[in-house]
Amino acid sequence: MSRTTCAIAGAGPAGMMLGMLLARAGVETVVLEKHADFLRDFRGDTVHASTHRLMGELGLGERFRKLPHHRIHRLQVVTDDGPFTLADFRRLPGEFPYITFLPQWDFLDFLVEEADRFPNFRLLRESEVTGILRSGNRVTGVRYRDAEGREHELHADLTVAADGRRSAVRAASGLRHRAFGSGMDILWFRLSKRDEDPGGMVGRLSADGKLLVRIERQGHWQAALAVRKGGYEQLRAEGLEAFRESLATLKPFLADRVHEVRTWDDVKVLDVQIDRLQRWWRPGLLCIGDAAHTMSPIMGVGINLAVQDAVAAANILARPLRDGTLETAHLERIQRRRMPPTVVTQRIQRALQTGFLEPWINGQGKSTTPRVLRVLRRLPPLQGGPARAMAIGLRPEHPAAALR
Repeated sequence: MSRTTCAIAGAGPAGMMLGMLLARAGVETVVLEKHADFLRDFRGDTVHASTHRLMGELGLGERFRKLPHHRIHRLQVVTDDGPFTLADFRRLPGEFPYITFLPQWDFLDFLVEEADRFPNFRLLRESEVTGILRSGNRVTGVRYRDAEGREHELHADLTVAADGRRSAVRAASGLRHRAFGSGMDILWFRLSKRDEDPGGMVGRLSADGKLLVRIERQGHWQAALAVRKGGYEQLRAEGLEAFRESLATLKPFLADRVHEVRTWDDVKVLDVQIDRLQRWWRPGLLCIGDAAHTMSPIMGVGINLAVQDAVAAANILARPLRDGTLETAHLERIQRRRMPPTVVTQRIQRALQTGFLEPWINGQGKSTTPRVLRVLRRLPPLQGGPARAMAIGLRPEHPAAALR
């Protein structure tokens, strides 16, 4: 019978961060990942200021900053009235007055490399978690399928669901979630970048109800077009050429390369959802990251919350897991600590969606420029507020001494 102390389903930012931290604390840990590698397009690639600080606190900052990345110092929005600054990261406190964009596969590979230094850590690739093991009301491990299709069982003192918004572990657990709905979706695609292009992270709001965000990456633009829920099918019906023409109108300097969107296969649809579990745990099981709370892409904070969940969980769980004294009270503590920033962040996201973005993309904008952008232009120090919410978060976590 295969057994470990902590089994983590999912090797995304939450799962790998928790796995690495528990390994550093001496906890026997197995992370299960259904894919053979981390090479996925249009995953969250934001590395927040709080994550850079975390890496420094763990003694990994210098190595981490050597990974190829691109720094963003402010978030701008261009309307028909001109450019406005929404968030100025240069106003952040501390030594990281920026956010960075780093391919998520490089971030995860870095965490794996660090975790692999410890003999008590294992990463099982091509191992898809299909269900959970139970003993009465207690979760005692997971079932998983390997690359050859063989079924296995892994017993664990604690199982952690970090397998994303469509978590198989969460579904099998019976934990109930509250869905808040969303009236918008995001279409992701990429276009080539040239040396003479204007840089940065810029949103384009047009008076006819369009929102396009372009994010400068290493060698290309990552672009996101907001559409009303189900609007992708309407765009497909109108045809690819009409889609390209609308992009060229929104961003004229990209007009000579919109043909790089060759087919609809080059456009990935993100079904925007906001939800959270009412209870993140049951005996023997904890949910973190998207498995506990699906965030909207607004503000780009989903990864930050996932990483902070992992740090808080490691701080609370490392000693009882290592000593064999884990109780449900430890799991309750994690939810009590992480629920408040989750709830407040989701409230902000929902307010922005229902009060501004969804009406805007439905053609109900009342002016060419939202009032908040005009206020931020008149009072630049206020630009530090959105920057802090995005780059640091509402409750940043710091690793306990046992994890350093």
